[in-house]
Amino acid sequence: MIEVRDKSTAELLGTISDEDLQVLIDHLEETTSGDQDYYVDDATIDMLAQEGASASLTDFLRRALLGREGIDIEWSRR
Repeated sequence: MIEVRDKSTAELLGTISDEDLQVLIDHLEETTSGDQDYYVDDATIDMLAQEGASASLTDFLRRALLGREGIDIEWSRR
């Protein structure tokens, strides 16, 4: 299971599957090889949906936004 947190507050947003994590890794920019954080906004979520991301991942990310324009998320394996 993969825990996802709000990077600015360390608040646990929930968990995603290994498959959903792979979608994020495959489609989002990583600044370093060990990068475990991403900036997500509505456009990012729409792009992931168009690339075939699961509904559970896109719904999870939309809930994580909580009405904000964007959010930095970070993940870790537990």
